[in-house]
Amino acid sequence: MRAVVQRVKEAKVEVDGKVVGEIKKGLLVLLGVGKDDTENDIKWTADKIVGLRIFEDEKGKMNLSLLDVNGELLVVSQFTLYGDARKGKRPSFTNAAPPEKGKDFYERFVEYIRESYNNIKVETGIFGAMMDVYLVNWGPVTILLDSEKIF
Repeated sequence: MRAVVQRVKEAKVEVDGKVVGEIKKGLLVLLGVGKDDTENDIKWTADKIVGLRIFEDEKGKMNLSLLDVNGELLVVSQFTLYGDARKGKRPSFTNAAPPEKGKDFYERFVEYIRESYNNIKVETGIFGAMMDVYLVNWGPVTILLDSEKIF
């Protein structure tokens, strides 16, 4: 499982001009599901994101997590995180999960966070839809995660 985690002052996602998910201070997560991902990848990625200490404390040091700052979470599916452009100019997506598994794991990821961290507001995009994502990246702070720990 791969994620691009961005600390935001606000973020929203629209489908056909209508807002389907919107948050204030928190994290925007672009989430990609790999073809070999398991339940452990869901839990590792979700727990890592919620626990990331990328919000500043009173001394200006990145030392606080989403939980510490009562932040919100917007999760948007993005299979293109598994695009491999090492050869040629057209990315290959052979390591991305097929759509059925991608949707299932995306929904299970969101459900896991909602059940495990019920004090976090979680908003989402719509799996498989053409989405417009708007954000104010705060810092900017952007973290890349991979449950296989490739990076």
